[in-house]
Amino acid sequence: MVKFIFVTGGVISSLGKGIASASIGKLLESMGFKVTLQKFDPYINVDPGTMNPYQHGEVYVTEDGAETDLDLGHYERFTSAVMSKDNNLTTGQIYESVIAKEREGFFLGKTVQVIPHITDEIKERINKLARKKVDIVITEIGGTVGDIEGLPFLEAIRQFRLDTGRERTLYIHLTLIPYIAAAGELKSKPTQHSVGRLREIGIQPDILVCRTAKKISRDMKEKIALFCNVDLDCVIQALDVSTIYEVPLNLKSEGLHEQIRKKLKLPRRKAQTEEWEKMVSSIFHPKDKVSIAVVGKYIELQDAYKSIYEAISHGGIAHSVTVDIQKIDASEIENKGPESVGLDDVHGVLIPGGFGIRGTEGKYQAVRFARENRIPFFGICLGMQSAAIEFARNVCGLTNANSMEFDNGTPHPVIDLMEQQKNIRMLGGTMRLGAFRCALSQGSLAKKIYKKSHIKERHRHRYEFNNAYRKIFEEKGMFFSGI
Repeated sequence: MVKFIFVTGGVISSLGKGIASASIGKLLESMGFKVTLQKFDPYINVDPGTMNPYQHGEVYVTEDGAETDLDLGHYERFTSAVMSKDNNLTTGQIYESVIAKEREGFFLGKTVQVIPHITDEIKERINKLARKKVDIVITEIGGTVGDIEGLPFLEAIRQFRLDTGRERTLYIHLTLIPYIAAAGELKSKPTQHSVGRLREIGIQPDILVCRTAKKISRDMKEKIALFCNVDLDCVIQALDVSTIYEVPLNLKSEGLHEQIRKKLKLPRRKAQTEEWEKMVSSIFHPKDKVSIAVVGKYIELQDAYKSIYEAISHGGIAHSVTVDIQKIDASEIENKGPESVGLDDVHGVLIPGGFGIRGTEGKYQAVRFARENRIPFFGICLGMQSAAIEFARNVCGLTNANSMEFDNGTPHPVIDLMEQQKNIRMLGGTMRLGAFRCALSQGSLAKKIYKKSHIKERHRHRYEFNNAYRKIFEEKGMFFSGI
């Protein structure tokens, strides 16, 4: 029968529950189990699609077109599980579903309450994943213990053990052991308080994963085990690492996979992590180094372009190359020019997606600089559109060419609103979303790289290249490599 692991977090946010969950999934997969992962986000937004990157970071798009939390990107990078709309759940989705049922008379006149109706809906979403032919469902609860908006989710997973039995559920709590430099000591009190709050809710963690910058002594592990009511072997040290891809191996060395196996009474299997170890080794022993400039408008935010940075790093790993990512603010190029920010010293320029006019002129300058100096360039989403606008203006001679997103009165809308988007008024979940088929052109670099004629890539946009300008682009030397 399907087993369930619930990952909670305490003390502070950004401890790394997403990486911990993904790492647990990786270890279980390495033991031959089929896993899927799920993220519960307590915010009332239906999904992060309308949220500002400064609030939320990137929006991760799934194959089936769901706009989800960026942790789902970690799940897909660490495991073979393919994420879908069922793998990310928000408070907004839960209440939207329950209210819709109430309006339809589903509850037969009963008073609709948080318990049992909201918690039942949450539990049903967990069970829905369990019906997808997997061995283990790993569910990460967003936020920290004590957050008022997270209480219905914690109550639901408390009930879940009562519904399914102790041998099918496991609670893993990620917490912080801070190092106080003035005292020269690690402190366990925040962990004790965090576990105490969890126990007040009715959840006794089975395993503690303790995030720390310094090694935890056996004495401290014994103290944590005693005060938090967990087995000594279930106090797992999670040391800070230089790359997130070390985390599964560190947790393996601590025996986390074995504790999970024992407590869930899973078959005894060895964790086969040799390939992962080789991959991590290649990160630390590269054969070469390249420098890639990422020109964007949210450069100061690490999470805004999370998948971009990880994809670039993965490209480096595949070729035993360290990639030095130069993060360049597009607005700085507008003010100072591309030479002033070091674009002439990089091996490649990448412009990622985004919304809004801020920084766009700087992106066009970066595109032009890369084109004229023959620096390899990669434009994704708005980056591709920026390349089209720059080419229209400076090669095709289409003065004031622009995107309709930025200039409704442009005489040359080389980037236009998609036809099916013109009557849409609602913003959430209405863009062109998900994986779409693309036919690659014969003789194109894209076809050579992909080694196939048809591919699928994920999209998230409302605007596209205006085919009315395709002929002039081709006449001026632009090669359309995929349709």
